[in-house]
Amino acid sequence: MRSRLIQVAIVFTVIFGLWEWRMGLISLWPNHNLSGQRSVTQLAVAQRDQPLIIDSGRGDFVDRFGRAITGKTIQTLALFPHAGERGSHEQLVRLASLLHMNVKELHDKVSGVKQPILWTDDGAFEPIALSASELQELTNIHLEGIRVVPYRLRYLMPYSASQSIGYVSQHPERVRAEYGHEYATGLMKLDAVIGASGLERSLDRLLRGGRETMASYYLDAAGQPLRGLGLRVVSPVNRLYPLTVVTTLDLQLQEQIDHYIDFQGLKEGAVVVLDTATGDIAAIASRPALNPERIGLQGTDAANHAIRATEPGSIFKLVTEAAALEAGVTSPDESFHCTGEYGKYGLSDWKHGGHGDLTLREGLAHSCNIVFATIAERLHAKQLSATAYRLGIGHQAGWHSEKPIGPIMGPLRLLMEEESGMLFATTPVADDGGLLAQTGIGQRDVKLSPLQAANMVVTIVNDGKAFQPRLVKEIRYANGQRFVSFPIQRAPEPKGRISPATADELRKGMEDVVAEGTGYTIRGGIWQLAGKSGTAEVIRSGKSLVNQWFIGYGPTKRPRYAVAVLAENRLPNSPNQATQLFRGILDIVAQHDKGLGAK
Repeated sequence: MRSRLIQVAIVFTVIFGLWEWRMGLISLWPNHNLSGQRSVTQLAVAQRDQPLIIDSGRGDFVDRFGRAITGKTIQTLALFPHAGERGSHEQLVRLASLLHMNVKELHDKVSGVKQPILWTDDGAFEPIALSASELQELTNIHLEGIRVVPYRLRYLMPYSASQSIGYVSQHPERVRAEYGHEYATGLMKLDAVIGASGLERSLDRLLRGGRETMASYYLDAAGQPLRGLGLRVVSPVNRLYPLTVVTTLDLQLQEQIDHYIDFQGLKEGAVVVLDTATGDIAAIASRPALNPERIGLQGTDAANHAIRATEPGSIFKLVTEAAALEAGVTSPDESFHCTGEYGKYGLSDWKHGGHGDLTLREGLAHSCNIVFATIAERLHAKQLSATAYRLGIGHQAGWHSEKPIGPIMGPLRLLMEEESGMLFATTPVADDGGLLAQTGIGQRDVKLSPLQAANMVVTIVNDGKAFQPRLVKEIRYANGQRFVSFPIQRAPEPKGRISPATADELRKGMEDVVAEGTGYTIRGGIWQLAGKSGTAEVIRSGKSLVNQWFIGYGPTKRPRYAVAVLAENRLPNSPNQATQLFRGILDIVAQHDKGLGAK
């Protein structure tokens, strides 16, 4: 009897040992295939379909009043793989009717599903949002693997300020370069979706702080739905993420301006509206527009023309006058005589026969090339460059910080793609009269951006003190608490200073531009305005074209907004589209400002 018990014990010990060995193999090599059978891990995976990402967890953008610029949750249909019949023919007929398609098309589409997908129209990139009535009808339709899910749209039509907000994409090279540690440690894959431009790029590390929300449809090993499980939506529980970026934009004003410039036919160019009290960007538009869902779509442009430097023409005469006044080489009452020809360098005035006798202030009002070529030649190149620099030209003018932002970001520039602009292609070895004369009227090598032009106007109306224009006010946690703020910043000395007397004279000259000069056509609007027009000759692909500008502010007595309008690559001798748009945009701004005051 005792020997039999010992034998039984040995048998159980062997069996237990084999079981331990098998479990050890499964633990150490979970995908190891024993005897050609599926592993425990494979069987477990088979019980659930691939998850469908319905919310990336990426932080969103809102305007200064909290209105959503990105991020909207819609109810849409999701299709999950299914091995058997999805339901009765009657149910398929009802769903086909709801989706406005025939039954065969529906059957073919749902039968071909190999991985979870969202329901879209043919050729569309975004899923279809279901209406309340459609959702109600779907409660009476029961088909396996077809479920309603909450999906988070990233970009919202009409894609306001799209180039400045930016877009996301896959970019393996940048993942390696900018997320090397995360990639090396397995926290990030090369195919990760990251910010590709605009604020999406400059704030990418902060925006990526959230976790994805997944929708899963549970199946057994045979591909049949597991009763009692069905669809499961798993959301991260984190009271702090995703973050919300509060921009300085006024979304209502932005959309009104977008609609207006499109209706008026601005094909290429930009509009920038700055708050003169803070330097904040209230609206910023670039044309051609960008569709962030379809990068490279014909007729669109990812380049942000509002921060891209281009030829300015006569709006640069404000810089030339400021430099001459600061250097003491002229005065507002100095008299000049314009015959229409400068007499050297092949330079002439835009007005045939010239302007006759006129003062410096009148020269600005009538945009006389002869006056400004004359005073430019009196300057040293360094004097002209230094004044331009103080007015925000020749360096990136937008908000930036040399100190770390928050716990996970180093020094930051909000508008990473902003171009610096320039006066001279190469540093002049000696003062060249022809170079200075052509530069003084905004030609030759001079380039600046609409943002810089608008910021220059802000500097002029603030007695020579310059701001660093902001596009972001602050970033908040998901619970509403502030994560980090971006304070209003003035440009540090000596960058941001021309004398109050010089700024005052420029304002008077800009008022005369509208009262009696080249901007007289914009009189008679809601506000009395001041500004400066400009036309720059450019060559594009061997063709002679012009850049048309108008920059200024309103109202003149108590300036509220500074505006820069650029219409690029227009036909020579065509009406100044920028001037026409400036008047309409300031009327929109005035009406909008009145509405805000009423609130």
